[in-house]
Amino acid sequence: MWPEDVGILSMEMYFPNLYVDQVELEEYDKVSKGKYTIGLGQTRMGFAEDCEDIQSVCLTVTKRLLEKTRIPVSKIGLDTTNACYGGTAALFHALNWIESSSWDGRLAIVVCGDLAVYASGPARPTGGAGACAMLIGPNAPLVITRGVRSTYMDNVYDFYKPNMSSEYPIVEGKLSISCYLKALDKCYTLFKERLKKVTLEDDLDLDYFDGLIFHSPFCKLVQKSVARLLFNEFLMENKEETNEKYLDCEKFKSLKLEDTYFDKDIETKFLELSKELYEEKTKPSLLLATEVGNMYTASLYSCLVSYLVSKPIDEIAGQNLLMFSYGSGMAASMYAISISSNDRKGSPLHRLISSVQHVPTTLSKRIKIDPEEFTKIMEHKEKTNFSAPFKPEGKIERLLNGTYYLDKIDDGYKRTYKRKPLSASQVSEASSALNID
Repeated sequence: MWPEDVGILSMEMYFPNLYVDQVELEEYDKVSKGKYTIGLGQTRMGFAEDCEDIQSVCLTVTKRLLEKTRIPVSKIGLDTTNACYGGTAALFHALNWIESSSWDGRLAIVVCGDLAVYASGPARPTGGAGACAMLIGPNAPLVITRGVRSTYMDNVYDFYKPNMSSEYPIVEGKLSISCYLKALDKCYTLFKERLKKVTLEDDLDLDYFDGLIFHSPFCKLVQKSVARLLFNEFLMENKEETNEKYLDCEKFKSLKLEDTYFDKDIETKFLELSKELYEEKTKPSLLLATEVGNMYTASLYSCLVSYLVSKPIDEIAGQNLLMFSYGSGMAASMYAISISSNDRKGSPLHRLISSVQHVPTTLSKRIKIDPEEFTKIMEHKEKTNFSAPFKPEGKIERLLNGTYYLDKIDDGYKRTYKRKPLSASQVSEASSALNID
């Protein structure tokens, strides 16, 4: 018999301490006002200097998780680290191990993170940087619902990195958006079928969920995704229900999903119909996506963290969440999380939310970099990418205490990392942390 309530025991979030303001970036790039802030729905974009790389940000977030939970490394039986959709694949891998006959009673750590950078141009403001680490085990406050997971995959060149000497990807923007929406459609159709079988309820719809959480390349696409799910519901419902709930939408009833990815009439109508749904169930999850940007692998889980810190714990307790994960190329999954109803102080849910409660404050204390310096940093990283030997020029004093950073790369491409010392308050916090056991 498998262990009960397998899911997320604890979470930790990290993002670099630097950001560029998207309004200022619009002016610097000489684009129309609102192109990034309204068109993309982005406010600020986090980024890292050359002294931080994917290894250092993952080191930082993992060490913080271990310090806050006081879990000995010997109690971790599996750690799995991935990029883009792989963050969710890593989570599923960890869940499958714990629910299998191979499980030895230890816990798993899932680490997902990325530094999303683009060449100068229209894609650059959709970048971001960050990492999330999750402790996975039984008796969790965030339980991954068993038996309802859906997945859709296809071989598509919507986003890829053929040049291994460059950080910059090649992106087919319109194709990537259609892939995202197609994957959303396919996953939701199968997910809903499986959810009905598990719950034994035939009339399930989006009202079943208290939160709708998405992978967020940019926030405007997430808003359109909520509208897209409502459009799916519209096509699934019978004519009588349609007439009552979807006024003036009859003309769309005969359309096929695959013919409507860029239909502006449908998009406009269902954005209007889904506005309240989006404001209530999805917008609270977009704090980090709005303030930091696209974290690729960590994107969905940064949205989960944002949702958890957006409301009082007594409102969060007992909720059901729908989760949609996407990775270009393409791979996508949809699954559900059931949140524990025990919101007492010291409960597993209380400990988990407390561990990420620092996020809004940490966001507000970041250092703003003007677009000109940001551009120079990006140009320097582009020129020195994969150089060896190499000594980073990034300013260590701008890093948060407790952050790991790249100290040097020798002529054999071996990397050396150091850690900026913890502050007194961080030492006190670590020493007083509650053991997850």
